[in-house]
Amino acid sequence: MVQMFDPLSVAFSEDPYGFYRELRDADEPVFFEAQNMWMLSRYDDVSQIATNANMVRSLKGICSEGELKQNQKSANWHDMPYHERVVQFSLLDSDGDIHRRLRKQVFGYFTGRAVANLEPMVRAYVKGLLADLKHRDSFDFIADFAAHIPGYVIGHLLGASAEDCPQLRLWSEQVVQFFDVDRSAVKKELAETATREFYHYLADLKRKRQCAPSDDLISHMIADEAEGRYSEDEFISTCMLILMAGHGSTIDVLGSGMHTLINSEIAQSELRDAPSKLPLAIQEMFRFEPPLPFFHRHALEDVHVHGRDFPKGTTFGLLYGAANRDPRQFSDADAFQIGRQPNRHLAFGQGAHLCLGNHLARLNMKVIFETLLSQYSSFEQVDDHVQYKPGLSVRGPKVLNIRCIS
Repeated sequence: MVQMFDPLSVAFSEDPYGFYRELRDADEPVFFEAQNMWMLSRYDDVSQIATNANMVRSLKGICSEGELKQNQKSANWHDMPYHERVVQFSLLDSDGDIHRRLRKQVFGYFTGRAVANLEPMVRAYVKGLLADLKHRDSFDFIADFAAHIPGYVIGHLLGASAEDCPQLRLWSEQVVQFFDVDRSAVKKELAETATREFYHYLADLKRKRQCAPSDDLISHMIADEAEGRYSEDEFISTCMLILMAGHGSTIDVLGSGMHTLINSEIAQSELRDAPSKLPLAIQEMFRFEPPLPFFHRHALEDVHVHGRDFPKGTTFGLLYGAANRDPRQFSDADAFQIGRQPNRHLAFGQGAHLCLGNHLARLNMKVIFETLLSQYSSFEQVDDHVQYKPGLSVRGPKVLNIRCIS
């Protein structure tokens, strides 16, 4: 079982769900030696750990300083000064009071009500992109369309210029790729370089907003920092995380969502006839192909899960992608059903680390698919085969060449 579970293999990227099924069917959690963690794949087990306040992202409450340094070195996260300052420490990888404080400062900008105010801007941008593509017989849905939207929207929210958004996306991808299983020297250098350049860009943007405040998130964060709610590194780290977290994951779920729709003419037809079902369909896209299928937790206390006792210090891999296809939780779990209710999927996580940008991601999806379904009668896949990204932490097509039929 462990030998078969290779997230970097072609077989896994082609179809991880067969591997996930084997993990769910095992009598107990499976130890994944490459990551030194126990993999949880059943819905109830993943939910149990994700919602437990004593299951944390950081090892700081578990290990001594010496042990932390050793763990950092064994994971090849050492000798990365910028990465260590603003990536390895962040809202995402903090817990307890620090996490609550950092999350509280930006939470109000990501509520459903606040995000709804962005809809006219998102809608206008999406229509403009599609207008530029109308003359083409086919296009890559990922590179030519989906990849432009999350960065533009988040950049607008934060206060970055539209011209800078392609570079922000590139930096984000170069930083995020180092979170996965493959942490080679080349990828390490790429991640550190991108982090350093990203850091200086945000520091410069902050200086500009200090001189000329605007009605954007970074200007409001500057006011919060002046009142002592952020340190310098916390400020930059939070801005960077907001830009990184929504980029790749939204692009990936847009790609997998479109790919799924292309392979379901019935779903396409049903959504055109009943647009009110789109919010349910979007939730099902997240369940069916979660863009962030894996996260981890460390145990601050002994815990009993999946019929076995685990000691304090155990690391668990939470396989959201596997949990979202668990037949114990979802009927006909491997089927894409646009009207699925209830649909308590785990694509946005659970507990203290519930995805901050879940409302924004769903707004982007709603506007994009509403626009596409209203403008076109059908979508066709140009290539015979669609290759998905390798790795444990991401799920989405690399390229999706499509033809839109008016």
